[in-house]
Amino acid sequence: MADQYESGQGEPSVQDAGAFAGRDVLAVELGEVARNLQKETDPTGILQKIVGAALRLIPGVEEGSISAVQGRRHVISRAPSSDTAARIDALQNETGEGPCLDAIYEEQTVRVPDMGAELRWPQFSALAADAGAGSMLCFQLYVEGDNLGALNLYSTRVNAFTDESEHVGLLVAAHAAVGYAEAVKAEQLQAALRSRDLIGQAKGILMERYKITADQAFGILDHASSRSNTKLHDVAERLVATGEVPVLKEPSSPR
Repeated sequence: MADQYESGQGEPSVQDAGAFAGRDVLAVELGEVARNLQKETDPTGILQKIVGAALRLIPGVEEGSISAVQGRRHVISRAPSSDTAARIDALQNETGEGPCLDAIYEEQTVRVPDMGAELRWPQFSALAADAGAGSMLCFQLYVEGDNLGALNLYSTRVNAFTDESEHVGLLVAAHAAVGYAEAVKAEQLQAALRSRDLIGQAKGILMERYKITADQAFGILDHASSRSNTKLHDVAERLVATGEVPVLKEPSSPR
């Protein structure tokens, strides 16, 4: 951070009297977070950097994680900073209640001052308190019409989070949502490339085995996918892994 100030990057104007010095530092640090997220190409690395920034910048935080939405209702824990954070995330899925679920689906910031005395989610709260959560703070991650999940922050202490925690957390969450959206796009692209390569390998096996064209080989895979109600990627993966022909019939003409 010192290097940025020495180079003039992120410095206040000459007219700035320093009344909001703390906010100036936060603005520079958030800018650094944004630049770090842009430089990261690995989706998992992006999520880890988001959680790391939250732990570093938001007052009161000891542990953190990201809850990712899958299939509209299923939520998984991503980039937890500790086993405790992962366990508390899992408790919300197991009980079907909790602050991160409210943050995700009710589109709000949720603060839990004292987990042991919390009545909004009685089953989750009791289990989370036993697991070591004294207080929690959750922010929805939302960008471009997509509900991506929530940034979950934990402390072993009660009343660890303040209004300042929420203020800074909202700023971090805004940057995190953009970074997370990029991570999701990167993961989808990587998955698409892997699927394409896998299907290509499966086609090659069939072409060599039956001396058929690429279109005919794809027709066999597509037919197997339709008949078994299995994704084309999964049919190809099984063929590549086991050598098993997915359709018990001679290859037909391409569709």
